[in-house]
Amino acid sequence: MVQSEKLPSSPGSASRRSFVKGLGAAGVVLPVLAILPRWGFAEDVAGVYANAAMDWKQFAGQTITLAGAIHPWSNAITPLLWDFTKLTGISVVTDFRLETAYLGALPIQLARGSSTPDVFMFTTYGQGISKGWLEPLNAYYSDRSLTDLGWYDESDLLKTARAFPLWRDGERYACPITSEAVTLFINGDALAARNLRVPQTFDELLATANAIKTNEMSGIAMRAQAGGNSSVAAMSFVFSYGGDMVKDNKAAFASPEAIAAVEMYGRLLSQAGPSGVSGYEWYHVLDDFLQRKTAMAIDSSNFATDISNPAKSHVARQAVFAAFPHVAGRTSVPFMSHWQACINSRSRNKRAAFLFLLWATSKPTSMRTAAAGLATARVSAWSSEGFKKAFGAQAAEAALTNLQNADVDRAKAILFHPQSRPILDAFMIGVNEVVSGAKPAKIAMTNAAEKANAAIRG
Repeated sequence: MVQSEKLPSSPGSASRRSFVKGLGAAGVVLPVLAILPRWGFAEDVAGVYANAAMDWKQFAGQTITLAGAIHPWSNAITPLLWDFTKLTGISVVTDFRLETAYLGALPIQLARGSSTPDVFMFTTYGQGISKGWLEPLNAYYSDRSLTDLGWYDESDLLKTARAFPLWRDGERYACPITSEAVTLFINGDALAARNLRVPQTFDELLATANAIKTNEMSGIAMRAQAGGNSSVAAMSFVFSYGGDMVKDNKAAFASPEAIAAVEMYGRLLSQAGPSGVSGYEWYHVLDDFLQRKTAMAIDSSNFATDISNPAKSHVARQAVFAAFPHVAGRTSVPFMSHWQACINSRSRNKRAAFLFLLWATSKPTSMRTAAAGLATARVSAWSSEGFKKAFGAQAAEAALTNLQNADVDRAKAILFHPQSRPILDAFMIGVNEVVSGAKPAKIAMTNAAEKANAAIRG
């Protein structure tokens, strides 16, 4: 195998200088990083919010329902909800479910015209807008009785987070609540035992995965379940091979580039993946890596919170976080996304719901969720010592590198498409067929694109 970069000396080896440089490369202006506010838990939390020129109590007595997936964001925000109620007088009822179940049930609930949930985590932006499920938010941001834009400080948002919610007409229908990019995770001890280095290209990744697999440990684990929710890693391969998911309002994954990408994806998992990988979702991938059942994994950068936690992870000390691989001669283009929170267009408590979004994505709240390891959409939170300690400095730097290399427009082209769910489902059915050996990549992806385009045509 061609040797590439050396293993970092430790998961915490990233320097502050290189980390801040990564923030700037991601499109963030940091003129005076040193004077960013540092909110501590000993400080009166309510006092920080009182600095906003707005009445937090104007909707006291109302109750809103918050729905979402069981996810790092829901885990981080839930312990703070009582503080929101104390600040505003607004009660919050939560409905968090396993991600696959949540994403399946929410469109049905919204399509029925339900007034709840009032606020919900969302990914299929185009579908929600075209169906009229999402409340437009620009007017709320410009309402001075609801929003103090100076206090909220949108310039503190990562560049991708500022661009991601914008619809083609400049309207916003969501607030970004997390930042993530597909990342390579490695058990450093497994590589060191074979005197191998971090793979940089896909060919190196395949060679490494085959070299380090054992009877007890697979070489690599990635999602392969036949459903759109499992698509993030496979889309990263497609983008990095030069392909697109959607182009000119057509499914584009029957292109030579996409076929080559899916063929490599199938080779990796069929040759070096775990048994039963064709049924793998994100939690299977994470669990295998935490339990030392796989030497490498590719998935969301948000896995770092669990991977770096010794109470959950058997690889907390030897985990290595790396840039997503690339094709020789090409730049890596990992899939990136911001989970977003939206307001139900039929909600009876829209203004209270917006106040919740403002609070949940504000600087002080983001600093607190970041201290729990959440990768928020804010520069101040990413640069905080609490976040780097909980998430891991090296993990944060790898995530920023992958965010920097990502193509926001290519990600939005599929996520914001009105038929994103059937397109993604068709794509992953094809990927699953390749991984399981049922069909070669060319046939599987040609069939998948035909199904997706039929859904687009209606």
